[in-house]
Amino acid sequence: MRLTDLRPLMARRRDGALGFECFRTDPAAAALGWPDDVLEQFLFDHGDNPAFIDDYNTIDLHTITWQLETIPAAHFTGMPTGVSDEGCIESYAQNPVHWVTVRPPQIALHWEKHGTWLRPPLLIERRLLDPDGGGLQVLEGRTRVGVLRGRLREHLHVAPHHQAWVGRR
Repeated sequence: MRLTDLRPLMARRRDGALGFECFRTDPAAAALGWPDDVLEQFLFDHGDNPAFIDDYNTIDLHTITWQLETIPAAHFTGMPTGVSDEGCIESYAQNPVHWVTVRPPQIALHWEKHGTWLRPPLLIERRLLDPDGGGLQVLEGRTRVGVLRGRLREHLHVAPHHQAWVGRR
């Protein structure tokens, strides 16, 4: 199953006829067996985003297994995102304080107190996109990763490790 195979489901979601609870129990979404947090951030929020379709439609969604992993902060400093959103992580990194303050207050508090994001972003093994690729790529959470990079650069409180959902074959 590819992202474009979910068009009927995404159309119902986009029309407001489908909340997340119904979305996650739809046979197409449920068959993936993904954690709810991944299903919501990737498919429910962005499954019909043209940039996501351009970047990730080649992946057979059934081949991805998601695991919550702990990743060193340093690994995020050069991690790319999809080609269609190239440069956006760095644009968020230029003003990390701004991108945290325009979010709900608990996000800024969590960064100050714990030095990390409140919700784990989604990373994907680059080999899923290119058999010769290596490492991880930011699939969803570009703002969060940008804030992390900016906070590191500005010597603000950053935890040494961060949780992220990682999709692998």
